[in-house]
Amino acid sequence: MGPAMWMSAAGLALLAVGLVAAKNEIGRARGIDKIAALTYLCFAIPLAVFGTEHLVIRQTLLGLVPSYMPMRMFWVYFVGIALIAAAVSTATRRLVQWSGLLFGAMMFLFVAMLHLPGAISAGGRIPWTIVVREMSFGSGGWVLAGIAMSGVGGGRGERLITVGRVVIGGAAIIFGVEHFLHPLGLPGVPLVKETPTWVPARAVIDYVTGASLVVAGVCFLAARKVKMAAACVGGWIVLLVVVIYGPVLVGALRDPRSGVQVEGVNYFADTLLFGAVILSLSCRK
Repeated sequence: MGPAMWMSAAGLALLAVGLVAAKNEIGRARGIDKIAALTYLCFAIPLAVFGTEHLVIRQTLLGLVPSYMPMRMFWVYFVGIALIAAAVSTATRRLVQWSGLLFGAMMFLFVAMLHLPGAISAGGRIPWTIVVREMSFGSGGWVLAGIAMSGVGGGRGERLITVGRVVIGGAAIIFGVEHFLHPLGLPGVPLVKETPTWVPARAVIDYVTGASLVVAGVCFLAARKVKMAAACVGGWIVLLVVVIYGPVLVGALRDPRSGVQVEGVNYFADTLLFGAVILSLSCRK
């Protein structure tokens, strides 16, 4: 199998694990809680995909490791295994206080060591979008860790949730504004790829997504209607992943070029993880 197929297989495996772990909660949940119940599943799948990516295209990712780091290939493997472990932990909801905390710390380290210096050096919209995206990913991990700590960690868990809520709120507003500035891009995380022409009312979908993200971001920053806003907007993004990114992924996997296939898987996983990050704020009881 090629790299994209291994990444897809890892995502499907975590889908199976997560469905088994969450089936009772999803069955018991009512209203917006049924949407919130999808959070851990949607969070775990991309982590498994990204972790497998580190193992199957390690030579490509080696170039991202700073030259001053010793044993550079070791860190590629380490990150891959750590992401897969975090995926299993999140899907099964075991030790999430540790996996979420460490995943979040790792993402902020990536921002400080890789993405922020790159954005400062290169400039432009996309590098800065990636900085914001990675910070939101790390914040989602901290929110889940804080929720897991709420029964034992008290104030520490609340502080993690607060930091995560503020960062996610800022990211939602920034991404929402970008949807209005680039209304033909794929909705969710506003990167380069455009929405396929077969999607009806492409610009309308982007405007609706942008407005929803801005409103949700304001709610998150103001700590008002957080659960409702997170469930609605996070659920909307997950729906977009299924109905738009799903066919885009299928089209990419049918392309014979490995790079196109991996890009398709990454777009799907990135946006699913961003949807899960938003949904994480709907998980508090």
